[in-house]
Amino acid sequence: MDYKKSKAPVNTVTRNIMDLSRETGNIYESVAIIAKRANQISVEIKQDLNKKLSEFASYNDTLEEVFENREQIEISRYYEKLPKPTLLATEEFIEGSVYWRDPTRDNYNQEG
Repeated sequence: MDYKKSKAPVNTVTRNIMDLSRETGNIYESVAIIAKRANQISVEIKQDLNKKLSEFASYNDTLEEVFENREQIEISRYYEKLPKPTLLATEEFIEGSVYWRDPTRDNYNQEG
């Protein structure tokens, strides 16, 4: 998922719960799906940010040598301005780009 090019809003948006529950038939199930996807997005963003910030890491353990790195600050500001993972996940869910399934509803023939 390319969260950098997402059309998700940066601020909180009021949603109609009937729109969210349309696909699953249950608002709580929809929220659970969105929450799981938001956790996945959050982990992905954190890994990406840590990878970029690790390029600027200095391995000196002295407290006296603290440097402000302009590139590091700009990267951090960029990630702070991105939409929150819950907003990204909600937008994906509404667009129908989140794959989910409920194994209890699947009608597999288990006898043979």
